[in-house]
Amino acid sequence: MQYPNILPPAGEDNLSCLCKTCLAKRINEKLETLYQEYSTNDLIRLAKPYREQKELVEGLDYTIERGFYVFSAWYHLRRGNCCGNGCRHCPYGKAEPLGFNNVG
Repeated sequence: MQYPNILPPAGEDNLSCLCKTCLAKRINEKLETLYQEYSTNDLIRLAKPYREQKELVEGLDYTIERGFYVFSAWYHLRRGNCCGNGCRHCPYGKAEPLGFNNVG
């Protein structure tokens, strides 16, 4: 239930046997196409039902690079607004960093 329900039913796309890592990868692939097809407001609405989910999913909400958490566009969409830190995967456009080095 932590993953967004955006993939076709299991019988239609052979998704019945995916580990968490492979499932996150498939969802990220689908999200990449949705990012191109839908407006930011539509994507926020897609992510809104997952906003109250507190547990982050590695590979979906974030990756770890050189010991730092790098938050994904999906994480930022779930958040619902731009934090203003100039995050690499911010789906809200180019925000100016707040004056400190943010890897996110």
